[in-house]
Amino acid sequence: MTSHQSTQTMKPATAAKKLGVYLEATPAAFREGVVSRAELNELQANPPQWLQDLRLNGPHPRPVVAAKLGVSIAGLARAGVTEPLTTEQIEALKQEGPEWLERERATQAEVRKEAARIKKKNAERQA
Repeated sequence: MTSHQSTQTMKPATAAKKLGVYLEATPAAFREGVVSRAELNELQANPPQWLQDLRLNGPHPRPVVAAKLGVSIAGLARAGVTEPLTTEQIEALKQEGPEWLERERATQAEVRKEAARIKKKNAERQA
């Protein structure tokens, strides 16, 4: 009895999410096809120039924008930032330091502090 291992494929949107890039900014060939697990691994190991450029300059998807600004995705939404931003736009926001950004960074810091406290408490319970 032989077993046939089928090739795992994913939609371009899933692959873009795993690569941390904005789907609409990727080449048409990437957006219109399917991506196999092997192709994804190859893109991660040896990114082509278009992928390097996207990762460096953007436009970046919301999770990447949020991480670069040190806020949550929900914090971006509360501030009305719904569009993908380029690295240049993110750096400009950091330089401006608008009130919403400072507020959301403080909120994110509190969330992280609380998560660490809970993790420590649970670890103490386990011991």
